[in-house]
Amino acid sequence: MTPTETDIAMMHRALDLARTAAAMGEVPVGAVVYETVTGAVIAEAHNRREIDADPSAHAEHIAIVQACRDRADWRLADCTLVVTLEPCPMCAGLIVNARIGRLVYGAPDPKAGAVDTLYQITRDARLNHHVEPIANVCAEESGSLLKDFFRRLRAEE
Repeated sequence: MTPTETDIAMMHRALDLARTAAAMGEVPVGAVVYETVTGAVIAEAHNRREIDADPSAHAEHIAIVQACRDRADWRLADCTLVVTLEPCPMCAGLIVNARIGRLVYGAPDPKAGAVDTLYQITRDARLNHHVEPIANVCAEESGSLLKDFFRRLRAEE
């Protein structure tokens, strides 16, 4: 599948959120949930694991929960999730459980990627909902943000 202009614009917003996370000492990951047809942003977030001392405070997890609360509905079938890094198993499971209609992500995650790299949770035929991901959207920029963040972190140690 090919990303739409809206997907790319939302990825740029997610990258801005990732830069905000990095400035706060968080792993630079950003996420946006938007209505697929109208392009209206419902929720956005960046990683907050360190700030919140919460292992579940991944950008996409926060954005999905916020979108569901905003809509007072746990089903987001008419929405697209855009995230700068391939979701982990926890977040891929949440994407399935929230019935996200479309998934767009940036860089692959060789250590925890559960959409394409290590697992294919969002496409697992045994589950009751499936999402075909659109991968590698602005992947180079997203990957560079992550590499630069971890390079700086190691230099400070």
